[in-house]
Amino acid sequence: MDKKIRIIGIIAAIAASIIILTSPSNSVVIPKPTVSSIGTEAVQVVATNLQKPWSLDFIGDKIFFTEKIGRIRVIDAGILVKEPVADLKVADVADGGLLGITLHPDFVKNHYLYVFYTYQEGDKLWNKVLRMTESNNILSDAQVILDKIPGAEFDDGGVIKFGPDKKLYIGTGDATNQNAAQDLKSLAGKILRLNDDGSIPSDNPIVDSPVFSYGHRNPQGLTWDNRDNLYETEQGPTKNDEINLIKPGQNYGWPEQECSGSKEYVNTLVCYNPSLEPGGIVYYSSGKLDLGNSLIMATLRGTDLYQLTIGNDTITSQKIILDGLGRIRDVNMGPDGYLYILTGNTDGRGFPDKADDKLLRIVK
Repeated sequence: MDKKIRIIGIIAAIAASIIILTSPSNSVVIPKPTVSSIGTEAVQVVATNLQKPWSLDFIGDKIFFTEKIGRIRVIDAGILVKEPVADLKVADVADGGLLGITLHPDFVKNHYLYVFYTYQEGDKLWNKVLRMTESNNILSDAQVILDKIPGAEFDDGGVIKFGPDKKLYIGTGDATNQNAAQDLKSLAGKILRLNDDGSIPSDNPIVDSPVFSYGHRNPQGLTWDNRDNLYETEQGPTKNDEINLIKPGQNYGWPEQECSGSKEYVNTLVCYNPSLEPGGIVYYSSGKLDLGNSLIMATLRGTDLYQLTIGNDTITSQKIILDGLGRIRDVNMGPDGYLYILTGNTDGRGFPDKADDKLLRIVK
């Protein structure tokens, strides 16, 4: 990498790490990866030359992940299968395309896989959630779980996860319509909660509504800790990115409030100003790495992987644990107890090298 560009990147990363939170350390504790095709003792290369990867999930020795251009890929027993599991017709715009992916909690029995993607109908963009059935690394029997989620070139949200309650949670962006985030009749700017077949759970906070929380701008990550607390990462307009503790039926303020300041809305746990553009987030519950009782967060503009220590339903400290990869799109914990990360340097906003993008495993 050009030395001048690398210096600029380091300066930008340092600036982005200044947040409204007292942080005891920003030191990097995981050795930086090298350009080696296999990585290092700490960071292993699982796959390279991916095209705009966005999200990943696991079952056994398989890793399923999305590429924003419309492809669902699989790594089976450590090998990236050449042909995609499915190739969907999507609208690959700035913040849209094939985005979130999640496997059903009972995938071993039913082989259900869910994705969130953007599509074009006439001159309008929409998002939908699709359920498909996997067999021998091929997907079939597509069923629409939720459709007509407002879409736009920017701010589409797109994260989907199953919670500990086996309900499907969907983070939707405001699709550049700020007022939609406060409109309970709109699916935009929300965290939605559904049964696995798309029906509305009887115990949702708003009767006969999929809305679980509202007043969101652009959700990017969802995770639950060991007490079933739900945390969300959210990108701000040009600053004021957020990490929120999500409670049922609550209003998180967008566009009337960014981060905090009003008694009418829920205040954020952490506010990042300047922006570091948070991506995926995961609660680390394994003992394989010395990261217990922490949230691990990917950042795109910040170009770092963060460890955020939690206690008493709040975030008590944070530090950078990995840098040198450029934009980091998603992070998740595998069945083996190690961390897996997707870089995001080919999304049109980064500086990809000849092997980007990559799927990496943190093992030390």
